[in-house]
Order: sequence, then C-alpha cells, then structure tokens
Amino acid sequence: MIHSPSGHPHGGFKLQNTYTTLPTAFYTRLAPTPAPAPHVVIINTTLAQELGLELGALSPAAQANLLAGSTLPPGADPIALAYAGHQFGHFTQLGDGRAHLWGEHLTPTGQRVDIQTKGSGRTPYARRGDGRATLEPMLREYILSEAMHALGIPTTRSLAVVTTGEQVQRDTLQPGAILTRVAASHLRVGTFEFAASQADPTLLPALLHYALARHAPARLAAANQALALLEYLSEQQANLIVHWLRVGFIHGVMNTDNMTISGETIDYGPCAFMDAYAPDTVFSSIDHLGRYAYGNQPAIAQWNLAQLATTLLPVLGATPSAAHQLAAQVVQNFGTLVQKKWLAMMRAKLGLFDAHPDDPSLIGTLLENMGRHHADYTNTFL
Repeated sequence: MIHSPSGHPHGGFKLQNTYTTLPTAFYTRLAPTPAPAPHVVIINTTLAQELGLELGALSPAAQANLLAGSTLPPGADPIALAYAGHQFGHFTQLGDGRAHLWGEHLTPTGQRVDIQTKGSGRTPYARRGDGRATLEPMLREYILSEAMHALGIPTTRSLAVVTTGEQVQRDTLQPGAILTRVAASHLRVGTFEFAASQADPTLLPALLHYALARHAPARLAAANQALALLEYLSEQQANLIVHWLRVGFIHGVMNTDNMTISGETIDYGPCAFMDAYAPDTVFSSIDHLGRYAYGNQPAIAQWNLAQLATTLLPVLGATPSAAHQLAAQVVQNFGTLVQKKWLAMMRAKLGLFDAHPDDPSLIGTLLENMGRHHADYTNTFL
C-alpha cells in the first residue's frame, strides 16, 4: 500500500463532475449501494501514485469502504450513464446497469480522468440484472487492462478490486466484488446513438460539444464540429485496432457501446490473446458467426464508425446529401487508414527499416505460412 507522511482523510481524490452539465437524459443521479463488509483484494499502487492519490493514509477499513463506493470523497456526484448500442448488429437501449461514475479526478499533471465503480449496485438501466459483480471477472479486468497498458495499448485502467462481503448468485454462489475503473472518459459511440434515438433535438449538439471539449478541444474551433469528431474518432480507432492486431488481442464483443470516443479499450469480458495465428479465431462463446473474430476487427471498427456517422448526419452537413457525402468519405477512408498503420506496425515487428512496394506481399506470405503451420503469433516474432 501507499504511505504518505502528510496523510489525507479522503485518499487524495480531487473530484468534479462535468457530465452533469449535460442534459439529464444522459444520466441518473444515484449513490452506489453500500457493501455490507468490503475488503480490499488489491490496490494498483503504481496507478494510485500516478493519479496523486494517498490511499495509504487510510486505515484498511476506510480504504475498503472508499473503494467500494460505500463512502465517497468530497466532490463526488455519483451518476449512472445512459447509452444505447448495436450488440452483435442489433440496436438496443442500454446504460450503466451496475456501475456508478463518481466524477472526474484531476491528476497532479492536470489530466481529467473518470473514476467509476463497477459492480456497485443496481441502477435504473439494470433491466433484470442484480447490479453486482463477482470476484473472478473483476480480477480478470484488472489483470488484462494493466497488461494492455504495459503493452502500450490505450485502455481503461484498474485502480482496485474489493470484495463486498456478500455472495452473488450466478451459476453458483460466488463472492461479490467491485472494480474501481479509471478512464479518459466513458463516452461511447453508443452514447451518440442514445442521443440520436431520443425525441429531444438538443441532445446531440450538447453531446457533440462536450465530447470535443473533453477529448479534442483544439477541434472545437473547426468549422464543422461533427466532421471534426468523426475524423478524430477514425484516427483514434485506427490506432487502437492496429495495436490490438499487433499483440494478437481479440476483444470478443466489439459492440458500439464498447467503442469509446477516447480510443481506449474498454470492458474486458470475453477477450483473449491469440496463440496460434488464425484470423478467424473467436473468443466469445456467443459469437457463433465469427462477427468479432481477430481478423474481422478492422471491418467491425469501420462498421461501428459508420453508426457514429449516422447519428451525426443531422449536424454534419448543410443538406442531407452533403452530410451523407462527408460521412461516407470518412468511413470509406478508415480502411485505407488502418491498412497504412498496419503495414507500418508489421514492418516494425519484422525489423524492416524502409518501406518497399513488395512489403505487403512479403507480410502476407509470412502470415499465410504461419496460419498453415499453426505458428504461435507472439513467439514467431521473437
């Protein structure tokens, strides 16, 4: 744990909540459900130090209650976010069914990051869920998100996991747990889909301005802010997908509600790192058609980008025809952008210092042989 000679009664959190400047349709205010007997399983001391926190100044009981969301630091204004999404291609209304966003913590370097507890109680968006999480998947997200960070891949991060002191019914009774997640934000493509699905025409412009101010403030001066956001997300997602392909990562559920505006990897449910190279490798047990297979991830990211473009059409162009033309250009260019970044990445993996016209053929032949001989994707490049 972290030790601080000065001490801090609330762990050093410096919280604001700018989400609540958005129209109330985007969130519901409510506090986490108190955990009956929280206990700290693990604290990410490295991340805590980066955030300027002083969790070591707290007693073990105070740490547990804080990280479970049972007691909140000053400035916390907990909300559950509303959003929608295309899940396996089908549109549905969603939201944070078991997560509470405390607000944004301001780091010593002036960075603004979301602090969210996951598994901290039922919300109005829970549908039939119980609002709780179990220990195994929370530890899984902790480990995987920190592994991705260590690999240089944009990702949400995990500050802590605590058990709640209660049993949660799944297939069997399992120990309840809460993950404290840190993110650049929790805005998703699905947040824009939610705005577009509502009858209120003020939601989309408000969300567009907020997203740019949060993630690309320099683009607020753009003559066409909707186009600026679409181009920004295209670049961020192209970078992210190529990072995934670099390490053989398979997300498993690339629904639009799991595609962040920040370009971070989010939600480590069914996901894995590929062993033997096979582009059709699928990890989600419900992905029977291979929609989210390793090799399909660039195409799915492009499909998801198209869904964002669709939501922006009302504010993207002076006429419907102009809006469609601008949207189509960005979406179509995404494939070229990914291919360019992928080639640069593969050249680096192979130690090719200069670009050559035959590089795509050389790389393609290597991957074809790797697939034929079931070569390990990681070890082949060592």
